[in-house]
Formats: sequence, C-alpha cells, structure tokens
Amino acid sequence: MQKAIDPSISTWPDDHPQLIGSRCGDCNATTFPAQDLCPRCSAAAMTEHLLPRSGTLIAWTTQGFPPGAPYAGPTGDDFVPFGVGLVQLGDEIRVEGRLTENDPAKLKFGQSVELTMIPFATDADGNEIVTFAFQPV
Repeated sequence: MQKAIDPSISTWPDDHPQLIGSRCGDCNATTFPAQDLCPRCSAAAMTEHLLPRSGTLIAWTTQGFPPGAPYAGPTGDDFVPFGVGLVQLGDEIRVEGRLTENDPAKLKFGQSVELTMIPFATDADGNEIVTFAFQPV
C-alpha cells in the first residue's frame, strides 16, 4: 500500500496531483504549504489554492548525503543522492522540492518540469511512503 508523506500538501492519489497551497483574499499572496495567516499582509483571509502542475527549474543542486533531522528517508548504503530544485510555478510562487533527476548533466536552468509523486521510504508496516517531486519534461 502507498501513503503520502503528508496528505495535506497535495491532491494525491489523484491521477494528476496538484500541490495544495493557499492564497490571500486581501493581497493575493500565494503560499506553499498552506498557511492560516498571510505572510505578506498578516490577514486571516487565506483560502485553499491548487498550484499549477508544471513550471520552470530556476535553481538546483544535488543532495549527495542524507540530510539532517527531521529527514526520515533512506540512510547508509540505502541512500541515493537526489536532485533538489527551486521551481517557478506559473507567475504565482516558487516551490522547493525534490527532482526525479540527480545527474547534473541532465538538468538545466530554465528547464520545464512537472509535478509527480515518487517513492520516499517504507514505514514500519511495510507501506511505501511517497512524496512530491518535479520531473523534467
């Protein structure tokens, strides 16, 4: 069985999942993940807002060693380096997330990417935990 790492941040298991952010009704600021108060104007006028599935890779790096706490993924011999990118989603927001590609030769600034879900870890009950990532298109 598969489970989302955090069911509140995406519409997965939809066939075409979207990240769930929030948008301020007063100043139109967009956040991810969703927030109760606007970080721009402090209004309590935030409502759920589905973010675009595709975007542009603005910046990226490769994570070559297991991150520190609260990271709960594979470590030791099970750890596989992964790409991390900053993705511009439309003209709304930039989101940091994993990339499905970790080979620097296959990543380019300005590259088009699309949201997907990928395996992250296995929980104590043997369930596959999935997380969001961006894949080159």
